[in-house]
Amino acid sequence: MDKLASLRAFVKVVEGGSFAEAGRQLRLSRSAISKYVGELEESLGVQLLNRTTRQASPTENGQMYFERAVVILSEIDAADQAVTQLQSSPRGLLRINAPMSFGTMRLGPALADFMAKYPDLQLQLVLSDDLLDPIQDGFDVTLRIAELESSSLIARKIVPVERVVCASPDYLKRHGTPTHPSDLRDHISLTYGFLLTGNQWKFAGGDGVHWIQPAWSLCVNNAEVLRDVALKGRGLALIPTFIVADALKNGSLQAVLANYSAPPLALYAVYPPTRHLAVKVRLFIDFLVERFGSGANGPS
Repeated sequence: MDKLASLRAFVKVVEGGSFAEAGRQLRLSRSAISKYVGELEESLGVQLLNRTTRQASPTENGQMYFERAVVILSEIDAADQAVTQLQSSPRGLLRINAPMSFGTMRLGPALADFMAKYPDLQLQLVLSDDLLDPIQDGFDVTLRIAELESSSLIARKIVPVERVVCASPDYLKRHGTPTHPSDLRDHISLTYGFLLTGNQWKFAGGDGVHWIQPAWSLCVNNAEVLRDVALKGRGLALIPTFIVADALKNGSLQAVLANYSAPPLALYAVYPPTRHLAVKVRLFIDFLVERFGSGANGPS
């Protein structure tokens, strides 16, 4: 039995006073209306309507059931309307967690445009390079630049994040320029040691894949700090290109190992698995993909 359809049929019969009128309002045949009401009465084990050839009126039980049914159907209609309105104009709080560097360098202008597009949303952004737990810490969506390991969370890839080994001209003048990954063992490294690979650096080139674990003098969980220390000539750093793009362009940092590449990371949107993804989360992730997915405005 379709309980919702039976409720609607019953309510329309009581309101219209007949099966025929209910059928006209619901665009169903009189026999279909009669079937719905009959199934409802059978499931409840009570008679809800007094029937004549042309009219129908509620019994005492039917009147009580009618009053409850009207409230139930009203609540369902209100819920449907609320979801429809939310679809076109989402409301409420959207809690976002993002990496510090990406947040400060790229996310601000994007959030401003997203706020202009959906003015009824409240955004709460927490920037952190720690691997926070999206569920335990109550985030609707978490942005991560990483090589993701398997988990119970759902991740959507937004854009690849290329990385480059670089150093200041002063450092390279004092220590020489490495041309092969194995040369890195003789250099001072500045590392981001919170990836799955730890302090190991992986490179691929024409002569295969190379895993290097260089000696390091600084290990930090923020790539902007790595960039600033590298600018001072304190060592070589493997850094996402969107963080060092300006320094590479003006020559204050120089890229090395031109014939080798580190595996790209990616910017992911991570969110808890749910049967129905919240509209505000889906709209935000779709916005990020549109904004950064081409790489024109985002990490590269």
